[in-house]
Amino acid sequence: MNLRSSWVAETGQTREDTRLTQIGATTPANPLEVRSGILPGSYDGLNRLSGFWLDGTAGTMQATVHEGRAVVAAGATQGAYPVTLPEPAPLTFADGGDNPRIDLVVLKIYDALYDTGTTGGTQPSTATLEIVEGTPDPNPQPPAAPAIGLPLYQVLVRTGISAGKGGINWSTDVTDLRTPTVAVGGILPAVGDTGNGAYPGQYRDSGGALQRWDGSAWVSYPSALGGIAPAGTVGTASYTGQYRDSSAGLLQRWNGSAWVSYQPVPKWVDYTPVWGTETGTKPTIGNGTLAGSYVKTGNVVTVRIYLKIGSTTNLSAQATNANWTFSLPVAPTSTTWKLDGRVLTAVAFDQSTQLFYQGTALLATTNGGIVRSLRDGFALSAGIWDKGLPMTWAANDVLTVYGTYESAS
Repeated sequence: MNLRSSWVAETGQTREDTRLTQIGATTPANPLEVRSGILPGSYDGLNRLSGFWLDGTAGTMQATVHEGRAVVAAGATQGAYPVTLPEPAPLTFADGGDNPRIDLVVLKIYDALYDTGTTGGTQPSTATLEIVEGTPDPNPQPPAAPAIGLPLYQVLVRTGISAGKGGINWSTDVTDLRTPTVAVGGILPAVGDTGNGAYPGQYRDSGGALQRWDGSAWVSYPSALGGIAPAGTVGTASYTGQYRDSSAGLLQRWNGSAWVSYQPVPKWVDYTPVWGTETGTKPTIGNGTLAGSYVKTGNVVTVRIYLKIGSTTNLSAQATNANWTFSLPVAPTSTTWKLDGRVLTAVAFDQSTQLFYQGTALLATTNGGIVRSLRDGFALSAGIWDKGLPMTWAANDVLTVYGTYESAS
């Protein structure tokens, strides 16, 4: 395998080795260490990462790893190793056994200066492309990556497969683990999870959008201060008050901890009004129907209250001048002129005569907000509606109260 590396072997490094492997790719991981990874680039410019591409031969256990350049980091005291594969290299996977297993393809650095304690000095200083075999198991797990090894692929070797039994399914059983690295200050192509940034001001290209590490998160750049970020370009906002267009087509605002709809789509919400009286026995609906619904947008409330008298509604027990009231879903504003100047519409329907009676209703802040003083809207009667007004109420008669008012909050 013609895998070229530099600053590994104690002797024998050629000028050609040095020229091929001096790649200047050292994306920082911290003040002393750099990021391991593959240098981006492709022959046709269509792919982010073509280096060390694995291509399997159908029906076999054999694959080819194509040419590429990489950096394998070894830690703060040992440094990083530039590596180049100038021509394709073959790999052969062992046949499957009684249980499936997961093999790991890695780019491994051996350095006798550091490996003596573990290799006994028998392993020469070199860079290799290796298969680390996993343990066969009904629920196989990938093996751990070796020290100073850059994982490239996971390959599932199914039970009993071999070159004569179908071989590895290269289209479904290979998981690409390659990650990119670039020179310090360069824009990192996001392939898979690139992890946290190394310093505020670092950039990466993610999904076609430029992002900047702000010290705690990758955020879209430019942050479009005061503008509306297009859908899909901003995950975490840069500041409280930032706006974006959501994937559902809704305008959202960052409130400091979450994206919330800036102008929420109004939706009706059901509630059950409390039917009361100003005097006498309180009403009970029995087998009738008492329901309500409302929409609240900001401090604007639109409400509808529906009452249908049933055969067991306790009309007979109520006082003659009980004066009906109904609770509101949201308390109205307490400003006097707004309460006096705001009325809701009331409509009574007499089932027996098929007649409608038009009326009005006043708002009050009592008991968290009520509708009261329902009465005729055409000055035909001054009496407040209850069981005797605007007609004698009976089963299947219907009262509807509806309108818009200003809430307290």
